[in-house]
Amino acid sequence: MEEWREPPTANDGRVGAGRSGRPARVLLAKTALDGHWRGVMLIARTLRDAGFEVVSLGMATADEIANAARDEDVDLVGLNVGGRVEVVERVLDRLRAVAGDVPVFAGGTVPPWAAKRLVARGIEVFPPGSAPDDIAAAARRLTGS
Repeated sequence: MEEWREPPTANDGRVGAGRSGRPARVLLAKTALDGHWRGVMLIARTLRDAGFEVVSLGMATADEIANAARDEDVDLVGLNVGGRVEVVERVLDRLRAVAGDVPVFAGGTVPPWAAKRLVARGIEVFPPGSAPDDIAAAARRLTGS
């Protein structure tokens, strides 16, 4: 499992403190091997620029995502759906079992029927074309920042 981290930035008041008084920490992961990284990278940069600490896991299994969320003590998880809602649902089940009630948002290729299923499970959904600033605003709200 390859992991990279955006370099930490000073918390200039754009994002409130997460756990332990540090900037809110967001884990980003891809749930499907669709080969498209631009959206995930754009969201990572947007969140970092908004003052979040971003941990990018890349392509990962449900167990890897859940374990990373617990081990990294994240305040929020962002998932790239890649059209595979059943995989995202497995991730949600593992997250709840391993990392508790960490909030989750999802984006990427999300068919309307799948978005309804995810929203019913308490997930914020951002389809292609969503404004990055809207995602950053949702991250602030979901983390209480």
